Amino acid sequence: MDLIFFDLDGTLLNASSEISPFTRETLGLLRDKDIAYTVATGRSLLSAKKIVEGHFFELPHIYNNGVTIWDPAKQALSFDNLLEHSEIEDVVNSALTHGITPFVNTIENHQHFIYHSQVRHPIEKELIEKHFSRTDAKLLPLEALPKNSDVTNISMIGDNKKVASIWNEINEHPHLIAYSGPAHEGRDNSWMDVHHRLANKGSAVNNLKVDLGASNVICFGDGENDLSMFELADECYAPDNAKPQVKSKANAVIGHNHDDGIAHFLRERFSL
Repeated sequence: MDLIFFDLDGTLLNASSEISPFTRETLGLLRDKDIAYTVATGRSLLSAKKIVEGHFFELPHIYNNGVTIWDPAKQALSFDNLLEHSEIEDVVNSALTHGITPFVNTIENHQHFIYHSQVRHPIEKELIEKHFSRTDAKLLPLEALPKNSDVTNISMIGDNKKVASIWNEINEHPHLIAYSGPAHEGRDNSWMDVHHRLANKGSAVNNLKVDLGASNVICFGDGENDLSMFELADECYAPDNAKPQVKSKANAVIGHNHDDGIAHFLRERFSL
């Protein structure tokens, strides 16, 4: 049994952060041939929901770099390696010290809550107004965060240098890991997501491989957070836009995500 895992941003999605019509058609062809596939993304279930809806993703989905698993067939959520209270405090304090607003993400009874301090910069306000406010998430003040909350990750966005400083601090923490990249909102800004260090796509991919009885795991990804699943995959492929260290670990480098590189490869690989 082949089992395919797709990263979303920079991989399956195009320049508009969407699944193109050509890729959608390709996913349908995979489904028609009973080739199993799903997503393994750093995005939250909330931010990916509208992207994957209607595209035949019927198997369990991996979100938050392996922290959250959503089983659409059972309508069930499960979690692994949630952030602990002391770790949350460390991240929040680092962000606030550098003048960046932390967005603490939790899920309670299938409802997504985002707790945050007072926003300080236009790019943070834009994130709320153009993204969070258009989702089903409920935004609340940081001081209202319950100590026993299921915190999946902490995200932030801001000035490149400030985010880089926080990134350095977080990645020296023994129990935390931070991923960062350029923000769509402008080249002077970066985004960052913080998770528990034990959380990664690789462990979640392996669990699903065992649960589904797959014999051949095929992974597609473009960033550092994809390397953990590349390590255990039988086949792993990086789009042409992937980071150099990801390309170096891939079995092959294929077409750019803006050009439906994954879909074109799949059609050739599986004679779709």
